[in-house]
Amino acid sequence: MQTATKTVLVGLSAAQLRAWVSETFGEPAYRGTQLAKWIYQKAVTTFEQMSDLPAALRARLQEVAVISPNTISVIQRSRDGTVKSLLRLADENEVECVLLPYDDRVSVCLSTQVGCAMGCRFCATAQGGYTRNLTASEIVDQLLHLQRLSERRISHVVLMGMGEPLLNLENVVASLRLIHDEVGIGYRRITISTVGIVPKIYALAEYDLPITLAISLHAPDDETRSKIMPVNRKWGVDALIQAARDYFEKTKRRVTFEYLLLREVNDTPWHAQELARKLRGVPCLVNLIPFNYVPTPEHFQRPEMARVQRFRQILEQAGIEVTQRVERGHDIDAACGQLRGKHRGKPIPLALQPR
Repeated sequence: MQTATKTVLVGLSAAQLRAWVSETFGEPAYRGTQLAKWIYQKAVTTFEQMSDLPAALRARLQEVAVISPNTISVIQRSRDGTVKSLLRLADENEVECVLLPYDDRVSVCLSTQVGCAMGCRFCATAQGGYTRNLTASEIVDQLLHLQRLSERRISHVVLMGMGEPLLNLENVVASLRLIHDEVGIGYRRITISTVGIVPKIYALAEYDLPITLAISLHAPDDETRSKIMPVNRKWGVDALIQAARDYFEKTKRRVTFEYLLLREVNDTPWHAQELARKLRGVPCLVNLIPFNYVPTPEHFQRPEMARVQRFRQILEQAGIEVTQRVERGHDIDAACGQLRGKHRGKPIPLALQPR
C-alpha cells in the first residue's frame, strides 16, 4: 500500500518486509523481521522507537515509509472500561473500532467497510450508507491503534463493527492472516459476523480457517426477518440455516447465531418456539442480544428483562445452548455507527428522535 509518496508498512507481512528492506535499502533480510515485530507485536508509532535498528536505517525509513497514515480522531471511554475510537483514514473517511476489556480477556471489535450496504433497519451504520471496502492494512491498523490504548494484551478479535465482512472477503482473510501470523492472536480467538450472505459463507468455508462464524439471524421466519433485514429477501432463513449446517460439515466449527431482541417484533414466545424448531439438530450456539437503543424509523425498543428471560427459557427447554451478550458501553454510543454519525455532524432527523 502506498500513500502519495511513501510506502505504508502496516499490511505487509514479515516475509514481505524482509524482501522490501533488501530491495529498497540493501539491508539483510532479518531487518524486515525486526520491523514486523516492532509494528505488529509492539505496536509502535514511530521508527525512532525501533531501538535495535541502526540510526541510519531509521532515518532512511522515515524518508520513504510510514508505519500507518491513519489517526484516531475521537476516543470515548465508558465507565465499564470500554473504549470506542473513531479512526480517520488517509482518504478522510472514518471507521469505528472498540476495545472491550473483560476480567479474563481483552477483545476488540473491528470494522471491515466504511459504512454498510445491507440496510438492516435496527442498525446505526446502515443509516449512513456504504462508501467502500477497507483494505487488510486498514483492518489490522484498527487493532494496533486499540492495542496502544490497552494496558493488557489484546487476546480476542471480532469483525462485528461497521460493514459486512463477507462482502470484503479477500481483504478480511488477508487481515486475519496478519493478525494470526504477525500479531500472534490464534484463529480460534477470532470471530467473523455476517448478516447471511449465503454464497460467501460457502466461500469462507473453503479457506478452512478455524475461526468462529457468527450469523446475525434475528428472526426465525422469513416474514419477520425480511422486514428488519432486507438481505433475507435474497437468502431466506431456511437457506441460511442450511448454509450453517454445511459450514459445520466442512470446518467442524459450530456456528453462533446472533439474535437481537426487539420488543414485540421478534421476542414473543412464538418466535422462540419457531427458532428452537428451526435450529433443532444444528450444531450451534444462540447468543441473545437485547436491543441497544439506536434511533430508527420504526422506533424499535428494548424488551423488558422478563421477556428476555422467557425467550431464553423456551430455547433452553428445547435443548438449544444459549448465551446472553454481556452489554458494554451504553454510555458512549456503543452501537456501531453512532459515534461516526455524531462526529460527522449529521443531525438525527426529527422522525428518528426517541418518542
